[in-house]
Amino acid sequence: MEWTDLIDTAFRVAGNNNKANQAEAVRTVEAAVIDGEEPVASTAGRHPDHFRKGVLVLTTHRLLFLKDGKPPVPVPLAAVTDATVARSKLNGEILTVVALTGSHRFEDVVEADDFAERIRESARLARTAPAAAPTVTLAKPAPGGEQLIDQLERLAALHTSGALTPDEFTRAKQRLIG
Repeated sequence: MEWTDLIDTAFRVAGNNNKANQAEAVRTVEAAVIDGEEPVASTAGRHPDHFRKGVLVLTTHRLLFLKDGKPPVPVPLAAVTDATVARSKLNGEILTVVALTGSHRFEDVVEADDFAERIRESARLARTAPAAAPTVTLAKPAPGGEQLIDQLERLAALHTSGALTPDEFTRAKQRLIG
């Protein structure tokens, strides 16, 4: 499966046929791909802080939530301990992914049971892989500052999603700023 196919499928499931948004999502994912990372599955869902649905992308290394061209919110699979589904009349199928980095909740998830099973299986494989899964590292900022702002926004997204603790966020931010 290719990244484009994965994103197109998720957008179709979400009922979003905007080709510009699809192309932007593909560019966002491809820019954040880790060496050796391959697409596994995708679906549509909504983060509790957002009104419209976004795209949940499962890779061999991470679970990514994409919304409106913003940097993806990653959850490393090696840190995932469980993925469960609950149902609510108001929020539809609710996918909760529990990881060492925190708990992540997605509402109105399409085919949540199947997607949760894929997450559990991919997480098991990531934890039992012979070598540790690569981690995302932020490059040194360029003197121009534009890259620094992008990296700070990405850190803020990780912190907001619960992937970084307040202490980890502060240390990473201090490393970036110098």
